[in-house]
Amino acid sequence: MTGTLARSDIALDAIRCHPDADNPSSFLAVNEGNRYLHLPDTPGVIVYRPTGRYLVQFGGPFAPKEARPRLLRAFLDLAAEQDREIVSIQLQGADAAEYLDEGFTVNQIGASYALRLDTFTLRGTPFMQLRNKIARALRSGLTIHEAPLGEWHVQMKELDSEWLGSKGGARPLEFLVGEYGGPYQHLRRLFAGVHGDRLTGYISYSPVYGSRPGWMHDLSRRRPDSPPGVMEAINKAAIETFQAEGVEWLHFGYTPFSGLSTEAEFPGHSRAFQWFMKELWTNGEHIYPAQTQYAYKEKWKQDVILPEYIAFQSGASIPALVHVFRACNAV
Repeated sequence: MTGTLARSDIALDAIRCHPDADNPSSFLAVNEGNRYLHLPDTPGVIVYRPTGRYLVQFGGPFAPKEARPRLLRAFLDLAAEQDREIVSIQLQGADAAEYLDEGFTVNQIGASYALRLDTFTLRGTPFMQLRNKIARALRSGLTIHEAPLGEWHVQMKELDSEWLGSKGGARPLEFLVGEYGGPYQHLRRLFAGVHGDRLTGYISYSPVYGSRPGWMHDLSRRRPDSPPGVMEAINKAAIETFQAEGVEWLHFGYTPFSGLSTEAEFPGHSRAFQWFMKELWTNGEHIYPAQTQYAYKEKWKQDVILPEYIAFQSGASIPALVHVFRACNAV
């Protein structure tokens, strides 16, 4: 089959140029290790990773609306040629129609969150606890800098190892989380929290295109022994920088199992899978720390909650979900 591989710069062009592909996490499309389906006579791209007997797709087709059905059909053909099934993760609501038309089962699997920066302020009672936490971190001697990667790259690698060790030797996640380095590092922004000359924590922000342009609070790490409020202080400094630049939105990205709503489901969704997602939200902290991640995002009082979806080619199934985690290097 022709046109099944494309360079990641084609993916970058697709997420920049096609506002119909309105996914706040779209910059993950250029992560190293991704594969691409691109047709020479059709604009746009499909992003995926082969894992076991599945092709795990990230987002919907990043393409104009009129091109999406053709790209999806070509992807179905590719999966059939390889005797694999498709499971698509982090679909947006606007992506669902093409998948439903092709017989997929579409279920909500979580939500992403966005903050409108032109009206955001930390003043007022609702943010008192957050302000106190940030002040405590700053009193510890924390300073915050926006910096190029090269300045902190070695210490970031060391901090990553220390952070993963504090999680019981957890694997470094891929695919649905950000990264740093590589050919597109110049498009990201790095804010570092420092005590003296020692890196205490960092947040990498990736660009967001589409109807809510801005930056996404992406990969973040802190030393296990860092004082409370380090990440909040770094993010506050980044917000102030973005506001001074006139940036419209700060996105906090996708949190699995959060923001679940029966009203957000599509016709034909699996009620059993819906129940399972609610169970993972309530009791699945050992699988993924969704409530911890959500609690951090909730501190900032998000303005927009965007449901995110998973689509199963052959009906909702736990094996398909497990292969999503495998594509992410989580299992």
